Amino acid sequence: MKNITDRHEFILRKLKENGKVNIIELTDLMKVSGVTIRKDLKLLEDKNLLFRTRGGGSINNPYAAERTINEKEFINSEEKQKIAKAALALIGMSDSICIGSGTTMFELARCLHPAKHVTVITPALKVGLELSNRPNVEVLQLGGLIRANSSSVAGAYAERILAEISCGVLFLGVDGIDLDFGFSITNLAEATLNQKMIETAQTTVILADSSKFDRRGMGKICGFEQVHYVVTDDKVADNIVKQIEERGVKVIIAA
Repeated sequence: MKNITDRHEFILRKLKENGKVNIIELTDLMKVSGVTIRKDLKLLEDKNLLFRTRGGGSINNPYAAERTINEKEFINSEEKQKIAKAALALIGMSDSICIGSGTTMFELARCLHPAKHVTVITPALKVGLELSNRPNVEVLQLGGLIRANSSSVAGAYAERILAEISCGVLFLGVDGIDLDFGFSITNLAEATLNQKMIETAQTTVILADSSKFDRRGMGKICGFEQVHYVVTDDKVADNIVKQIEERGVKVIIAA
């Protein structure tokens, strides 16, 4: 398939059928080089007909935009509540947990009513305030510069405290889960802090509604090898769940 018009029509048809295309598959199907396919994808992106991704293209924008915590509060709120309740079972016998920032993390804090003493380590002001007078909960609030968009701290002061503590379970929210790129958020400073939190935890749990899949934030947090569980809602495609579990991560669907 040497004609550029035919190639572009073929790529767009595959995009309409599958939602995304893969460079390797396209080279096999069209009998042209990977260089040619990459040029085709760039031309189509320049015309706003697709978004280029690592290894292919997508009909949906894979890059997560940063929103304030107040904006996020009303997005998929019902799913977030279900995810938070399902995540509670993963605390198990841990007497110390770490809760990251974000609206799903706040939902987790709202429904956390432990029967025994638990220490909660968090960079998120809303989480700390929610739990500050909760029975059986002791809060270790990380310090540092407060980011207005997330009402959460990031930076060297918080990282310094994390270097000297450990916790049983870490609960993190993300802006993107991509099978090639891993887990990411939109802010680099918070991404670095999240990496430090992962280092302190024995078990890492990602809480993310289905809108976060096949998306990327600018700051990578970690790969699949560093995550033990992903808790999400029932709108995630079965093939994505299968591919994540093949990477050694247990996926929990919140009912």
